[in-house]
Amino acid sequence: MSSVRCTVENRKRIQRAARALRETVPTVLVETTPPVRSEHNAWTLDAVLPETEGVPPEVLRELALAGLTLQPTPAQNEHQHVVATA
Repeated sequence: MSSVRCTVENRKRIQRAARALRETVPTVLVETTPPVRSEHNAWTLDAVLPETEGVPPEVLRELALAGLTLQPTPAQNEHQHVVATA
């Protein structure tokens, strides 16, 4: 039972962070992925930002407020790719 509650809470945290990113910073794409489809085996937020000079502080702030863990991602051509898990 507690794993279900934890899963629901993690999903809500990921969804809140995704909504906050869409509302506060320019994004190319923001997606959420359930654990069964995520390579991280956890609720995952995947964001593509038009920035190329690293992750903006506003993004890091939203991820921290949601209690998410930033995952290392390789640099993309013209975009900053951000992956975080709950």
